[in-house]
Amino acid sequence: MKTFHVHIRVKDLQESTNFYTALFGRQPSVKKPDYAKWMLEDPKINFAISNGHAENGIEHLGIQTESREELQEVYKNFENAIGEIFEEGDCSCCYSKSEKSWITDPQGVDWEAFFTYGETTVYGEGRNTKKSPESMENWKKDETISECDGSCHV
Repeated sequence: MKTFHVHIRVKDLQESTNFYTALFGRQPSVKKPDYAKWMLEDPKINFAISNGHAENGIEHLGIQTESREELQEVYKNFENAIGEIFEEGDCSCCYSKSEKSWITDPQGVDWEAFFTYGETTVYGEGRNTKKSPESMENWKKDETISECDGSCHV
């Protein structure tokens, strides 16, 4: 079974964590200084929030699969949609090891298809690198960023 995924950029992680904990009636399944995630069964959703972004709001939407076979099925659906596909492949992102690809819908919303097969102790590596929470406190919107902070659009 596939799981719907939502990732929202938030201004205040603790305030938002408190809000969504109350809304969902449960504590996050993953809680880091810059990230929180609830894996809910009813409704079946992977709901994540993170701070330290230039803008707040929807980060991206996605479809999480339970197997590589299901992921291939979603990839075929991506191919049937009109849009450029970015095949990221195996990567570390959001404290997880995953295989993923991306497509952007006509409104500019990024969609991620992914299969998670492990955990990692860092937010991300490579293009998914995110500055530490301490340095993000001083991050300015007009600052030139040479690495992806987790809010990059593909």
